[in-house]
Amino acid sequence: MKKYLVIGNPIEHSLSPELHNYWLKNNNIEAIYEKKKLSEDDLGKLILQIKEKKIDGVNITIPFKKKIISYIDELTLEAESTQSVNTIYLKNDKLIGHNTDIDGFKMSVEKSKFNLTDKKVLILGAGGVVPSIIFALNKMQASKIFVSNRTKDKAENLKNLFDKLDIIEWGNIPDFDMIINATSLGLKKEDKINLDFSKIGTDKFFYDVIYNPKETNFLKEGKKLGNKTENGKLMFIYQALLAFNVWHGIKPEINDEVINLLDQWLK
Repeated sequence: MKKYLVIGNPIEHSLSPELHNYWLKNNNIEAIYEKKKLSEDDLGKLILQIKEKKIDGVNITIPFKKKIISYIDELTLEAESTQSVNTIYLKNDKLIGHNTDIDGFKMSVEKSKFNLTDKKVLILGAGGVVPSIIFALNKMQASKIFVSNRTKDKAENLKNLFDKLDIIEWGNIPDFDMIINATSLGLKKEDKINLDFSKIGTDKFFYDVIYNPKETNFLKEGKKLGNKTENGKLMFIYQALLAFNVWHGIKPEINDEVINLLDQWLK
């Protein structure tokens, strides 16, 4: 039986096994998908297991999307452009690193019917998923992208990949149309970002890449102020669909049943 994993630290919040195992069963594929908490020291052993074909594919989440690259033989264009890998697989005995976060994010914004053309976007955070979001925002023709991170140097490093970024101090709130929480603040229900959004108006789009819990304090505040909100559920589903297609050559249907099931798992 084929075996697939999602790795990260923390990993408890991940619903990837529920979603992938649901699709595996529906498509009569004899395989299992599990989640595993790893430390950075465990990555070499994991790569060896993939090369020995004991593991057939792996999804990567916080904090390994960049750290895994040094173990990869070849990067796809998407992974190379963002220096971020969330999906790995073997092809002709070479370990390939791919990135499905870009189109996962893009498809989720399009599904939410928010037109990003000529819009100003503020990203909070500078971690592993942020290059993918910036890449997608550029594809969707956002006019201006601000990045704010508690450690400013980390945000500045993004300019090595993308030259048209405005790096701003944490706590500064520029005029924006969409704001994205790409920090890990929100994985715990008590987490708060502690930024003052009281003067931003009510026609903004608050987007959180976190999907579990399904409404973070960041989204609650955006909603309380009268703004449109969206969690990372659709991005999670779409990036998973694209990874599933890489491994199995099948694109599962995203219908109300899948979305409702995810809502049930999130309760």
